[in-house]
Amino acid sequence: MAAGVGRTRTRATDAWAASAAEPEEPDAGDDGSDEYRPVKSAARVLEVLETLATEGPLNLRDLAAHLHVPKSSMHALLRTMQWRGWLETDATGTLYGLGLRSLLAGSAYVDGDAVVRQTAAVLDQLAARTGETVHLGRLEGSDVVYLAKRESIHPLRLFSSVGRRLPVHAVSLGKALLAEMPPDRALAHLPEQLQAVTPKTITDPARLMEDLEQVRRRGYAIDDEEATVGLRCFGVALRGRTGTRDAISISVPVVRLGDGREEEIVELLLRATATL
Repeated sequence: MAAGVGRTRTRATDAWAASAAEPEEPDAGDDGSDEYRPVKSAARVLEVLETLATEGPLNLRDLAAHLHVPKSSMHALLRTMQWRGWLETDATGTLYGLGLRSLLAGSAYVDGDAVVRQTAAVLDQLAARTGETVHLGRLEGSDVVYLAKRESIHPLRLFSSVGRRLPVHAVSLGKALLAEMPPDRALAHLPEQLQAVTPKTITDPARLMEDLEQVRRRGYAIDDEEATVGLRCFGVALRGRTGTRDAISISVPVVRLGDGREEEIVELLLRATATL
């Protein structure tokens, strides 16, 4: 899958962006109402971090245009974030990217996550038994984010990293999680248009709903070269007491799936996740 795939805005995030663009207002409760009003300056800082996390390094002009902020205001904001270590610039001082404090914050999230700790042994076991790439992913809007990974022992394998975003409709992790929801709620997690990541990506919502029904019947999801050409992935959702937002997958090159190998991998995945 191409590394440049960015965060897709859903209806929910569009509504948030519209509210963040409004003049700064007191927080919820200051006027006696229950409606939350985001602090505009804080929202802008977070949008800068989110934009750079998905788009990569950008210059002042492009960031200001992307976030619809005057260049003078954006310049002051970027300098403050750079001073605090959240952003860094290249050798020319014109391109802004995420800084070391952004990495520290992301690492602290993963290190402190209970699900990451609780599933570590299962990921180790699956990687050892299959020799293939194993992922733990979490649903976030219209994407799935990798929280943990175990590398394949083979030279031919999936190249990925913790923190990477993937479109929910294109990967087995995402489809396993969507299949746990009623159809209307699953549709709410999809962008208005399903983008094709590979020629095999499902881009028709009706066809995706049919695929999710198959996931429900068999108990696991399949991404058949829909996110990466030549790679088939199998995903199972982890049902928790507070809802289902995490899943585990095994990714295997299609050329290694002969002679009952697919059935063996699916059985190992179902058995391991059942213990959780």
